[in-house]
Amino acid sequence: MCRWLAYSGNAVPLETVLFRARHSLIDQSLHSTLGVTTTNGDGFGLGWYQHPHDIPYRYRSVHPAWNDRNLRELARAVSAPMVVAHVRAATHTPVQETNCHPFRHRRWLFAHNGLIRDFPLMRRDLVVAIDPGRFNTIEGSTDSEVMFCLAMTFGLEHAPVPALERMAGFVEATGRAHGVREPLNMTVCASDGEQLIAVRYSSERQSRSLFHSTSFRHLHELYPDDPRIAAVGDDAYLIVSEPLVSLPDAWAEVPEATAIVVRGARIDYLPFTPRVD
Repeated sequence: MCRWLAYSGNAVPLETVLFRARHSLIDQSLHSTLGVTTTNGDGFGLGWYQHPHDIPYRYRSVHPAWNDRNLRELARAVSAPMVVAHVRAATHTPVQETNCHPFRHRRWLFAHNGLIRDFPLMRRDLVVAIDPGRFNTIEGSTDSEVMFCLAMTFGLEHAPVPALERMAGFVEATGRAHGVREPLNMTVCASDGEQLIAVRYSSERQSRSLFHSTSFRHLHELYPDDPRIAAVGDDAYLIVSEPLVSLPDAWAEVPEATAIVVRGARIDYLPFTPRVD
């Protein structure tokens, strides 16, 4: 499938988040250990915020992440306090820039790992439910972008977790109406520059892997001379498809059917229950 990460903390060079860890996201694009596929080379993308209220910047490419010189230059030059990055393994849709995550609408970014099963069978019913005012913003052909547009339709900008629950409930109800028993598998991330919202959920309760960092204060104590850890600050937070480094107690697995909301130093863990209004 895919691998992604989201970072919130002090502004740091993007290369700190993307390249420098032993099992960085760029390494995962070639050597994923927990994903369905080992290689995630069907394009990549990253979005970042310089200031919370700004429209996020974005860079996407169909090149493999490990082989894109421009990405290395950009990651060395740009610093940001919030980043969403994604490496893609395509499932049944073309390798093209408009299919690369993260997707963007105004201040919002969205990235997804997983799938809507039998998406071509359900696609028309899902797309018809998208708010007409958002329909023309669809650029690609992925199930992920449709999920994002549905979440926006259901109120992502105003109540993110309930909107994602309504999106998931609608996908499941639509799938089951078409005879698809387990329609949805997802780890998703959404951000508006002020918060990160991440969800791990699947219809079969066997979701793709997802982890979060535990405490950078703890890491500062363990590795006081590591400038990479010092730079991110005590309240930094990472949500990742796979742990970036093998350090004791540095990572915790996100439980099934759980949403995480990160706003600065505040972190809330919420049960995630799809619903149909």
